[in-house]
Amino acid sequence: MDPAAADELPGDVDPALRDEIAHTTAGALVRHGRATEDPQVVARLVALVETEGLDEVAAMWADSPPETLPGALWRLYVLREWVRRDPATVADRYRQGVAAAPVHDAVAGVVDAPGPQDVRAVADAVLSGVYTGDLAVALERAAAFCQVLATGAAFDADHLEELDPRAAVRQTRGAASLVRTAEELVRAAQLWRLDRLE
Repeated sequence: MDPAAADELPGDVDPALRDEIAHTTAGALVRHGRATEDPQVVARLVALVETEGLDEVAAMWADSPPETLPGALWRLYVLREWVRRDPATVADRYRQGVAAAPVHDAVAGVVDAPGPQDVRAVADAVLSGVYTGDLAVALERAAAFCQVLATGAAFDADHLEELDPRAAVRQTRGAASLVRTAEELVRAAQLWRLDRLE
């Protein structure tokens, strides 16, 4: 096959173009959301994954580093989607983790003994804060939420250890992933405050 014909074959998007798309879309969403006072616009931005689909949002932002605006937004939308899809599990993990992580609980802003609707409301409020409040505070709230959930997942893993060791390992890995996400969100908040979250 000659090089011209090979160039015509469909393939993966150029990484530089993917990065440009990620930054452009994330920046446009945040600028537009922060420039409006229309609650319907903010509601549509919060529900982005529900209307566009997780795969579409992932195609734009999932490969973005965590210390970038698209990377931070990706983490917030994935967290909201998890809460939206499995609020009972999230509420249970939150209740388990809250006693061991009271400072994070205070920052996350979840009601005492939260139920599924309560954790959904917090996930929506955190994401709304990206567009209507201080973005750094929204990122820190999400980080605190992840820390409490990580603690709850670790306790859950301890309970599973004798009953189902494989499930316990999965839970432990999930807890570690939540801690990493929390750290990434805190770093993104620091960069936003320094006007360096691009």
